[in-house]
Amino acid sequence: MEMTESKDYDVIVVGDLNADLVLTGDVVPQFGQVEKLVDDATLTLGSSAGIFACGAAHLGLRTALISKVGDDTFGHFLITELKKHNVDTQGITIDTNVKTGLTVILNRGTDRAILTHPGSIAEMRLADIDFDLLARGRHLHLAAYYLLTGLMPDVPTLFAQAQRLGLTTSLDTNYDPGETWDGQLCEVLKHTSLVLPNETELLGMTHTSMLDEAIKAAESLAPLVVVKCGAQGALAIESGATITAPSLKMDVVDTVGAGDAFDSGFLYGYLSRWPLERSLRLACICGSLSTRAAGGTMGQATLEEALHYLD
Repeated sequence: MEMTESKDYDVIVVGDLNADLVLTGDVVPQFGQVEKLVDDATLTLGSSAGIFACGAAHLGLRTALISKVGDDTFGHFLITELKKHNVDTQGITIDTNVKTGLTVILNRGTDRAILTHPGSIAEMRLADIDFDLLARGRHLHLAAYYLLTGLMPDVPTLFAQAQRLGLTTSLDTNYDPGETWDGQLCEVLKHTSLVLPNETELLGMTHTSMLDEAIKAAESLAPLVVVKCGAQGALAIESGATITAPSLKMDVVDTVGAGDAFDSGFLYGYLSRWPLERSLRLACICGSLSTRAAGGTMGQATLEEALHYLD
């Protein structure tokens, strides 16, 4: 469906940006200067916001990303990769005083070990937000809320300003490493059109221990709550009603970024004013297809591919 609104961008993304160094091999790291050999190594674009932005652009949404990187090899690599995926990068700040975030992932079979240096992710501030660019968008999506420790106190201000500018807003908090599920989240949710947690994140956000309880409490979070349930699909909660949609059955290669691809699919339907059930089905399709290749972006669907499964 063609987007007809007069704004220059369909989605303005704010959030984390880091590179992923993915190592693959049947080894366990060992201290004492013990060298182990791995089978493969790949440097790829990581981060929730970065992967979401690429997924949205693959579906044809006009997408711009606001984030921060260092003036280093990883930072310039990420900007180059985003441009390859047709993501507008003019809102990315290059800071000479910080290092770009980096995640090292060791894959061993179906398990993985992850080490992350937040770097520039934690250094983003409200002053880094280009509000002129924001005003040119239809929708604001913020990803990795709990990693944006420098921006977190001002996210309520950012969301309130976005709504004053006429944008709808969405939030994917990702997991809270501190496991408090606080950080002024209640103030952010006052200005949030829809929330996109997974099951674990919904339990944390609602401070409940059972999914049934969390679903009942979800209506207090935002007008629309869309919950990712992995291989079981997803559910959406709106106006007291809950609907579900299944995932596709896939030979899974890598689940990295599947939730972000899901988000991009749902927001395509949401911004196209599709019925809720159709938007949820598209989201599940996009999330499922993203698992067919390694890394967060290589398996992402085009709109034509996704509609083939939808229709």
